[in-house]
Amino acid sequence: MKRGTLLTLAAGAILLALPTVSRGATTIAGTAHDLSAQAGWGITEICVSCHTPHNAQATQLVPLWNHTSTVASFTPYTSGTLNATVGQPDGTSKACLSCHDGTVAIDAFVGGGGTHTMTGGALLGTDLRNDHPVSFTYDLALATADGGLVTPASASLVVTDIPLFSSKLECASCHNAHNNANGDFLRVSNAGSALCLKCHSK
Repeated sequence: MKRGTLLTLAAGAILLALPTVSRGATTIAGTAHDLSAQAGWGITEICVSCHTPHNAQATQLVPLWNHTSTVASFTPYTSGTLNATVGQPDGTSKACLSCHDGTVAIDAFVGGGGTHTMTGGALLGTDLRNDHPVSFTYDLALATADGGLVTPASASLVVTDIPLFSSKLECASCHNAHNNANGDFLRVSNAGSALCLKCHSK
């Protein structure tokens, strides 16, 4: 077999092993996360606004992170009935907020202009008191203390379709940035509060 053929086969095997952007019935193409669709922004690739194969950010919020990370101080959700300890957003939630807090430009990445900031309903700002809490440990102890939460199946899963990240509930536990099949990038439809009931049994 020729060397070129071997290289082609090896490259094909690597591509098959990689996770695809498409999940379920939709893809990121044509959604609000597809910045290549923004006229005049000079972006031609879908993935580059968040990911890069080379020279990724030193602080890896998500794999191969290519976007400037927020350094904002947030006002987290609080409630007299909240049993979780909620601090500053971290991990994947901080990655999401690097666009959705409005302090960092949406196109603040290598190759982007860094001039377009979030507006409209997707702009959460830095006051998260009216948003679901994130970046808190969701484990058996929390479920037991609360009494109205589903006991998580493991440190990486609450129940099917609802992942945890290092035992923490993050934005990406309920939202999948790569799939908008259910609207609002929700992991499952919230018809009849189905998404909420994945964790809440009250």
